[in-house]
Amino acid sequence: MNIQILGSGCAKCTKLYDLVNAVATECGLDYSIEKVEDINVIMDMGVMMTPAFVVDGAIKTTGKIPSVEAIKKVLM
Repeated sequence: MNIQILGSGCAKCTKLYDLVNAVATECGLDYSIEKVEDINVIMDMGVMMTPAFVVDGAIKTTGKIPSVEAIKKVLM
């Protein structure tokens, strides 16, 4: 599973990255995670609000930090 957190590097983006990483680890998933801060890449993916949570190329959330339960639903 390839997870991407899209954002400018702001506090919300960092918090989402840390939260998703912790949930994926806790669930024992086989995954890679990366932060994408290049605004051109973010816009090319069609994201207009950050932070954005992307799994295997599919945008799951934008503009918010989802709850732990919501993250688990996306990842499981």
